[in-house]
Amino acid sequence: MNKKLVARIAVGVLVVASATYFLWERGNDGPKALVLHGNVDIREVELAFRQPGRIVKLAFDEGATVRQGQLLAELDAQPYEDALAVAKANRAQALADLEKIRRGSRVQEIAQADAAVRQAGAALAEAERNFARQTALAETGAASERTLEAARSARDQARAALASAEQGLLLRKEGSRKEDIAAAEARFAAADAQLAQAQTALADTRLVAPSDGLISARVREVGSMVTSNSSVFTLSLQDPVYVRAYVSQPQLTHVRPGSPVTVTADGTNELFKGTIGFISPKAEFTPKSVETTELRTDLVYRVRIVLPGAANALRQGMPVTVTVDEHRRSS
Repeated sequence: MNKKLVARIAVGVLVVASATYFLWERGNDGPKALVLHGNVDIREVELAFRQPGRIVKLAFDEGATVRQGQLLAELDAQPYEDALAVAKANRAQALADLEKIRRGSRVQEIAQADAAVRQAGAALAEAERNFARQTALAETGAASERTLEAARSARDQARAALASAEQGLLLRKEGSRKEDIAAAEARFAAADAQLAQAQTALADTRLVAPSDGLISARVREVGSMVTSNSSVFTLSLQDPVYVRAYVSQPQLTHVRPGSPVTVTADGTNELFKGTIGFISPKAEFTPKSVETTELRTDLVYRVRIVLPGAANALRQGMPVTVTVDEHRRSS
């Protein structure tokens, strides 16, 4: 009787074990999470002046958090203020010349030209009368041929002077030529552009933050002479944080931009939620920083993972583990 009971118990245990094993196997056949390995990739911006000069102000030190548009540093602006004053004066002169040539002759100048015409006309009338007298005297022998020629020359000169005065009056009435106006407009445009350049150069003596971030390096000090494009600060862009990871070709078919991920880092139990933001279209050899044995000899594809709000816990180059949920990827 005891033997039958033992046999029945053994059969029951075997059934339970078989069922448990079957359920465990079914569980193992279900979706598994894809695990990737990567490194934190904080974006950095090298901040520099566009103009050379001497630094007179540095508003922040390393570790400071700055906002977009905040003043970071200043150059000695006096040379650029002087250049701006010169540019303003040149523009004012060019504008005055342009307005003058556009207006043409003044009323007084036209009246003066008209008076010159009348004066030349009177001189011509007198020269013609004198020439007529000398001609009559020469016919009677009372005047020499030389005197007659002098009278004729004076008459011709008076005629030329009258023609010149009449043309001068026409020019005064007609005003400036189109070509002269166009040349004056071009000179004014050049002066206006030089003024804009001087204003831009003066504005460039102020270095402002292009975006929110953290000052990770202060390269120069007050009093330093810098050339254009010389780095003054290094700005780390804190949000979002990027993670650079790699997937092999078989894994590539299971991830896509927008896939949700969970990121963990050594030394902390905090979980960081993010998404896959970019998958490189080009294959490359596995970089040395990737330590997984399966990827060392394969071509892989670079993946960028976006982690909003993780800047306070993650630092540049920190190794992390990225988990992509299979269920959510397949859906």
